[in-house]
Amino acid sequence: MAIDPSASVHPSAIVEEGASLGPGVRIGPFSVVGSDVTLNEGVELKSHVVVTGWTEIGSGTTIWPFACIGEIPQDLKFGGERTKLSIGRRNRIREYVTMNPGTEGGGGETVVGDDGLYMAGCHIAHDCHVGNNVIVVNNSAVAGHCQVEDDVIIGGLSGIHQWVRVGRGAIIGALSMVTADVLPYGLVHGPRGELDGLNLVGLKRRGVARSDIQALRAALLTLKQGEGTFAERARRLGEESDSAYVTRMVEFITGATDRSFLVPK
Repeated sequence: MAIDPSASVHPSAIVEEGASLGPGVRIGPFSVVGSDVTLNEGVELKSHVVVTGWTEIGSGTTIWPFACIGEIPQDLKFGGERTKLSIGRRNRIREYVTMNPGTEGGGGETVVGDDGLYMAGCHIAHDCHVGNNVIVVNNSAVAGHCQVEDDVIIGGLSGIHQWVRVGRGAIIGALSMVTADVLPYGLVHGPRGELDGLNLVGLKRRGVARSDIQALRAALLTLKQGEGTFAERARRLGEESDSAYVTRMVEFITGATDRSFLVPK
């Protein structure tokens, strides 16, 4: 067991032999840290947190009470294989959050990026790849094998179906069920989520130029009303627009996926 001398472990906490605790790590009362866990510099586990499995947590991340991080996947095909959960830096993981490692059939690793906010009761399932600056609001669930790109917000009580991709900067409204890929910067809402425009608030907050926002609006209109199939319209956009944001949207549409798309209504 490698515990840095500056790490602090409450007497009631359990840190199993083999765990690695970096400088300034703080383990609160009644928390449990498994033998194959690495907590990097400044990680804080408040009281009653469980971190288990082959799990690595990046520096500066804080986890609140009753979160369960790194427990085996909720996948009936999981056979006990050695798989990993990697969580980045400066994340805030609130009460009752669950995050699972990968499965052999899904690549063997679940990856969560940096600077995320995972609110109370939300779930990140096996083999997901979640980007940076992601917010998952209370009691929302991201199912297995999903890809959630940077700067995404998933509203409360929402569900993301397995294998779905959510593009960069998209926002999912509360109480939505998302069963198809969401375009970058899209706005989705409804019991069965529909693409209902752009995430204009998010684009403006990030200081995206007006010209790029107008290009995205024009791109969405072309995808909605242009000639040819949806894929053909997307490829044509890639040839006609010089906006990096539109290019990102086109690359997302033409990328590999096992799902259909939420298309503009």
